Amino acid sequence: MKEFERVQESTEFIKSKVKIKPEIGIILGTGLGALADRIEEKIIIPYKEIPHFPVSTVETHLGNLVLGRIGNKNVVAMQGRFHLYEGYNPYQIVFPIRVMKLLGINILIESNAAGGLNPLYKKGDLVIIVDHINLTGQNPLVGENDERFGPRFPDMSCPYSNELIEITERVSIEEKIPLKKGVLVGLLGPNLETKAEYRFLKIIGADMVCMSTVIEVIAAVHLGLKILGISVITDLCLPDALKPVSFEEIVEVANSAEPKLTKIIEKVIINL
Repeated sequence: MKEFERVQESTEFIKSKVKIKPEIGIILGTGLGALADRIEEKIIIPYKEIPHFPVSTVETHLGNLVLGRIGNKNVVAMQGRFHLYEGYNPYQIVFPIRVMKLLGINILIESNAAGGLNPLYKKGDLVIIVDHINLTGQNPLVGENDERFGPRFPDMSCPYSNELIEITERVSIEEKIPLKKGVLVGLLGPNLETKAEYRFLKIIGADMVCMSTVIEVIAAVHLGLKILGISVITDLCLPDALKPVSFEEIVEVANSAEPKLTKIIEKVIINL
């Protein structure tokens, strides 16, 4: 069975469980899954029930697809994503995004926990992703291209929607929630980086670093989706003042910033 047929089969299964057609897809990263609680009239489908879907192995990722409404918009949210470091290949990682596209979305909102390379950032800051650097060594578009998903050579000159960024900035002013902007670099993981690696990443133009998102965004651009990305800065990656950090600390900071991120995303969706 080809990839498109697998995506169709998953899509048809989900459609058999829900009546709504989502317009907006949301990917909720580490410590950021609570936005799903704000979805009204929701139907929850565990990943393990959906044909061909991967299953989250990271403890903070609940592994549910949540469909319902935020304001007057139909949405589908992923409570947990998939990572290369879990052993998944890039095609498995982007599989749910392709399913969401076939379900009907035209906008994808990405969130993640990221380390801050920019010395102007502090823990708990929300940063709009304006561009990214893919250093994972992987790409979900390698191999035979299926034109039903998108073109062979998709343009990546503006992967993150300027229109969605402008709306998000207006919302942040209205809600008095400060936002910064920055370039995200995606790495394989799962280890955190060395001092020398952080220096290198800063030199090449990165403001923050994560182990997700960039693979997903490449596939989303291929699918023709408009994309908004927001990172939560969970730890500071300043090589000359680097301190050891644990996964528990990262999750704690993400959890503390989650109410701000939830409010921003909710208001952005209402304003679309």
